[in-house]
Amino acid sequence: MNLTLFSPFFPFFLFFPILDRFHIVAMLNKAIDEIRASEHKQLQADGYEPVLKKSRWCLLKRQENLTEKEEIKLNTVLQYNLKSVRAYLLKEEFQAFWEYVSPHWAGKYLDRWSTRVMRSKLEPMKKVVKTIRRHKPLILNWFRARKAYSSGIVEGLNTKIKLTMRKSYGFRTYRCAEIALYHALGKLPEPEMTHRFY
Repeated sequence: MNLTLFSPFFPFFLFFPILDRFHIVAMLNKAIDEIRASEHKQLQADGYEPVLKKSRWCLLKRQENLTEKEEIKLNTVLQYNLKSVRAYLLKEEFQAFWEYVSPHWAGKYLDRWSTRVMRSKLEPMKKVVKTIRRHKPLILNWFRARKAYSSGIVEGLNTKIKLTMRKSYGFRTYRCAEIALYHALGKLPEPEMTHRFY
């Protein structure tokens, strides 16, 4: 039996699904890393100076988290007209999106930024934008929820569900699974009688 959050036990998540900051930042970082790795190989193959060597974390970390060495390396890399630099600047520009309060204006900013990325000819970044456009309503729900919720709650519950199912080695009936999940997840409304005694 395969139970997920989108089962009868969890109707409350169906009303307000959210795609939060963590997932979008992870997608952007993955795209930048892909561009950097590909460009580094190309520079080496063409016999150019290995400018992007040891630059991975400089491009992925937030500026306030950079070490002094990484800051120097980033400033050096930013002097070059590289695809990696363009991707990094687009990622940094996207940080302004999280400062918005109104879902309407956040949506407008997202549309403008997405258009710029689609014109950038950076394929991994364009792929991220396509995903963002597909999930735009879920992203804007984060603003509608006044930035109070994240999908971390959902993922935490999903992990607990999987663990409960693994511990059980399979339930014979759907009812047994339901009872076990009520016990494991806690703070959920429990049925009046969790066991039958004969």
